[in-house]
Amino acid sequence: MTLRQLLRKPFTNTPFTEEVNLSGKRAIVTGCGKGSLGYASAKSLAKWGAEVVITTRKNTEAIAQQLRAELNQENCTATVIAQDLDLSNCASVNAFSDQYLAGNSERLDILMNNAGVHLDLMSQWKTPKLSADGIEMQWRINYLGSVHLTHRLLPLLQKTGKEFGDTRIVNVGSQIYTKGSNNALFDTDTPYNSWQSYGLSKLGLIHFTRELHRRFNDSCNLKSYCLHPGAASGTSTGVANKGLEGHAVINFMRKLTEPLMNVIMTSPEEGAQTQLYCATADAASGQYYQDCAPKETNLDAQDVAAAERLWDDTQTWLSKVCH
Repeated sequence: MTLRQLLRKPFTNTPFTEEVNLSGKRAIVTGCGKGSLGYASAKSLAKWGAEVVITTRKNTEAIAQQLRAELNQENCTATVIAQDLDLSNCASVNAFSDQYLAGNSERLDILMNNAGVHLDLMSQWKTPKLSADGIEMQWRINYLGSVHLTHRLLPLLQKTGKEFGDTRIVNVGSQIYTKGSNNALFDTDTPYNSWQSYGLSKLGLIHFTRELHRRFNDSCNLKSYCLHPGAASGTSTGVANKGLEGHAVINFMRKLTEPLMNVIMTSPEEGAQTQLYCATADAASGQYYQDCAPKETNLDAQDVAAAERLWDDTQTWLSKVCH
């Protein structure tokens, strides 16, 4: 065992996902900023033969050009398409999905809802930071934005499952879902806590995953997954950048310890393995995964009634706000 493997052993047990032939398949991966889990996932899917659409909030084409260059260096002439997408904005989600559906009416095999934010790592927010349409930002992006996008693409996903026998929705969650609860999910009088709000957005994705499975797996061969990606280095993936804006001392310490953290923590490529596993392997639908294997959730995340209620509440919001 190398020194790096020895140092990293306490932080990851995730195996690498076996490469599969994805020729002819199409995938969308959200949240593909350079160095992110989405970027690493999109690169693997493209190397394995899929046509991949990547998204970020802005300047996505520049990221796609870099990804194409990296693939070309590995003698891979994959198709990587860039499209901007802001999950906090209904018009952006509608425009993205309309454009995709106009050019891809035949199939969509993999939708990987990877994009997400954790904006207050220092727990300084005393009141919620709101999106332009007045919703707590982490819930708005991590849950509502991803669900809105999924519903816009759901008819094509169902069509693909029926015609080709297998289509996947992969929701990238977090083990921090345990900071949320079903009581807080439906009780608007719960005192605000930004970490709880982040946890609620990830709990919501587990409920959404289970409802997708219950409603569409048998009829459409549509498989759904939620997962914890593992302890990938926030320095390398950039996940902590917005959450630590304005904290000069903390950011200086991050830079100082970056070489060590990149040794002992998982890389983006390693961190992406569970979402790649859910997107491509023979894995049971409707489950929560960690380290490329099903992982039991807490009781709140197993509450069928809560999942159904959240589904209905979300449908009401979609019909009123993002029609």
